[in-house]
Amino acid sequence: MSTEIYQFTPIAYVHSDAKFRCDAPRQSVFSGTGSILEFVSDTRFELALADLRGFDRIWIIFCFHLNVSAEWHAKVRPPVSSDGKRYGVFATRSPHRPNPIGLSCVELLEVGKGMLRIGANDLLDGTPVLDIKPYLPEADAFPDVSVGWKSAPLEEPWTLQYSEPFLLRAEWLLSVTRLDVRRFCEIQLERNPLDKRRKRITMLEEETHRFAIGYRTWQVVFRLDSDTRMITLETLLSHYREDELVPGAEDRYGDKDVHRLFRQRFGEAERLTPPAG
Repeated sequence: MSTEIYQFTPIAYVHSDAKFRCDAPRQSVFSGTGSILEFVSDTRFELALADLRGFDRIWIIFCFHLNVSAEWHAKVRPPVSSDGKRYGVFATRSPHRPNPIGLSCVELLEVGKGMLRIGANDLLDGTPVLDIKPYLPEADAFPDVSVGWKSAPLEEPWTLQYSEPFLLRAEWLLSVTRLDVRRFCEIQLERNPLDKRRKRITMLEEETHRFAIGYRTWQVVFRLDSDTRMITLETLLSHYREDELVPGAEDRYGDKDVHRLFRQRFGEAERLTPPAG
């Protein structure tokens, strides 16, 4: 078996509001936001980009930079499947692969000087781009092919509705930090909302089907109605205790000033914890 090692140098980096793994949609077409690709300083790249104008879509080959040192597994459980089983990693698009290389087909919106503006995508901020190729429908589109285990029908997605308290808090947080909690909830709760293997789910009230999901140092409280497949996002809360926000407290994630402002604006709220037992 060959033991050759190949090294690649990024040609560009992604600038995106999506910064954490949990912000990434399952595929680029399920995203609602665009991004910028900024190329490293090299005049050859400007020449290489020139003739991309006129192409509606491109392929982006990139590195899963947050998974470079992560262990990969031969069998993985896709986030959305009809049976919840594990499948061979080569039959999935899991980011945890033998080599952390990703491939996305995205809409090309603008070709600028040393940059590209792209539409909906599944790339996180800081993603290293390794190569770009034009999308060619006569060579790349095969709509009638078999898709193996993916052909099994999925359950209908859950519908999300938003309370005014949640929207006020989420919009404030977005304006201050660019953390898009609403988009996070769409990605995490529309399918398998109570999957504790992948999500930081806390049951708050079993009888009323009230839960919370963790997002970084925040918690979103939601209520679930199984009959209507409706999820109501009730509110957004800081997940720090009051004593964790005193002046001089350790600030591991560098966000406690934001939480203090949040508490001042929206009032104190208890830090949610799982029920006893």
